[in-house]
Amino acid sequence: MTPDDKGVLPFQGFETWYRVTGRIGAGRPALVVVHGGPGSTHDYLLNLAGLAADGWPVVHYDQIGNGGSTHLPDAEPGFWTPELFLAELDNLVTRLGIADNYVLFGHSWGGPLAARHAAGRPTGLRGLVVANAPASYPLWRREAARLRAALPPGTDATLARHEAAGTTGSREYQAAMRVFYDRHVCRVSPWPRDYVASFYEIANDPTVYYTMNGPSEFHVVGTLRDWSVVDCLAGITAPTLVLSGRHDEATPATLQPFLDHIPDSRWVVFEESSHLPHLEEPERFTAVLRGFLAELAEEHSHA
Repeated sequence: MTPDDKGVLPFQGFETWYRVTGRIGAGRPALVVVHGGPGSTHDYLLNLAGLAADGWPVVHYDQIGNGGSTHLPDAEPGFWTPELFLAELDNLVTRLGIADNYVLFGHSWGGPLAARHAAGRPTGLRGLVVANAPASYPLWRREAARLRAALPPGTDATLARHEAAGTTGSREYQAAMRVFYDRHVCRVSPWPRDYVASFYEIANDPTVYYTMNGPSEFHVVGTLRDWSVVDCLAGITAPTLVLSGRHDEATPATLQPFLDHIPDSRWVVFEESSHLPHLEEPERFTAVLRGFLAELAEEHSHA
C-alpha cells in the first residue's frame, strides 16, 4: 500500500481537506467516505482506511467549515445548505480524478447527502452505502421524540427544560444528553478515540452543526429540520447497501424510504450496535462492507 496522500483542494474560493489511503487508478473504484454532522469531521470514520489493503483506494475528507477544511465561523446561516455540500462532493470527485470509477459511503447526514448525489445518476458511480442515516429529517425528529420518551424517568423532562430555556450548554443538559448518546449513538465505553476526536472537533467549531442541525443529535432545530431526499430516491440506479444498528438513533422508520424507493437496495442490521457499527462491531462491519464491495467489483468486471 502506498503512503497516505493528504492535501487540500480548491473549492469556491475555499479549501477542502482530503486524505487518500491506497493508490487511485490501480483498478478498483475509490471509496469516498462522506462523514456526518453536518459539521463533524472524517476522524470517526478513519478505520475505513483499512479497506485499502484489499485494493480499494479510500478517500476521506472534511466538509467545508470543519476539521482541516476552511472554517467560516462568521458565515451567514443561509450559506450552509445541502447544495453547498453537494457541490463540494462533486468538486472533490472531479479534482481527484475519480469521477469515472467510485463508490460512495455516506454516514448519518452523509447518507442523504450521498443519496442526493447518486440520484443524479453520475456515470462513474458503481455503488452506494447509506449507513445509519435518515431519508428525511421530519422522520428523524419524530423518531428522536419517541426514543427520548423511552429514556430513564426524568431525562427527557430535563432535556426539554433546558431546550426551552436555551441553556443546552449547561452541565445538566450535557449529562442528560450523554444518556441518549450512550444508548443510541455509541454503546462502546469508553468512547473510541476516533469518535472522541470528531466530537471535540464539533465542540471546537460548532458553526455548521448548530446552524444546520442544532445543539444535539435529537434536538434538530436548525435549517435541516424539514429537509428530505425521499422525493429523489427512485432515481438512484446504483446498487445500494443500507446499514443500521439495532439500537440506532437512525431507526428503521427513518431509513425505510431508502429501501422502499431505491430499486436495487438491501438492508443489514448490526445487532450489538447503535449509530456507529464500524466502531461498535468493527469485524462484522468490515466483513459486510467487503462483501458488498466484492459484489460490485464482480458486477463491474462483467459489465
